[in-house]
Amino acid sequence: MKREIIKTADGSTTIQLIDWDEQYHSLHGAVNEAYHVFIQTGLHYYLDKNKVGTLSILEIGFGTGLNAFITALEAKKCSIEIQYTGVEAYPVQINEALAMNYVAQIDGAAESLFSDLHTTSWEEGHKISDHLTLLKRKMFFSEIASNNEFDIIYFDAFGARVQPELWTVEIFKKMFNALKRNGVLVTYSAKGSVRRAMQEVGFIVERLPGPPGKREMLRATKR
Repeated sequence: MKREIIKTADGSTTIQLIDWDEQYHSLHGAVNEAYHVFIQTGLHYYLDKNKVGTLSILEIGFGTGLNAFITALEAKKCSIEIQYTGVEAYPVQINEALAMNYVAQIDGAAESLFSDLHTTSWEEGHKISDHLTLLKRKMFFSEIASNNEFDIIYFDAFGARVQPELWTVEIFKKMFNALKRNGVLVTYSAKGSVRRAMQEVGFIVERLPGPPGKREMLRATKR
């Protein structure tokens, strides 16, 4: 599938899949979307509710590593330790990932951190920083079989328009099982079918203001 690196509205880059007319991150701003959806509405929301020093995060769609990169930086700021698992069926090529401009956009002193996210091996844990341990798993989302393991899920799969099989009751049941009690799942999507699938498996679902370019997003909590 033809791919190219393009700039988004906030100056940060993303990868565009030409044949699908789909991007790894929002055209309205890759970095802005990541901070709004996953950091502010996910990570910081959870930390405000739960005064913890350690937590575990599952990312559905490791992609360019942007969400993991920002999370590692936030973990340092918050003086917490994070066990981070990123799942990806078709990993981005290392040279393609390292061509992203996220270091320049976010923290010019963190080049080695971003590089390590992509150059470390898959299927084994790596201490990326004092505050983040990373496990990258090459697998389909349907193969996830975790139970009561994660505090937060970043659900950042390609959109339902191009991959509807990733936004089903079956997938969200796996997400529900993977979360600990009171764990949260956040996603940029606000589709009614997605919200209903989440509710069907037992999630309490909130519609929240979305990132730039999107009116709403969803946050789901396992009670």
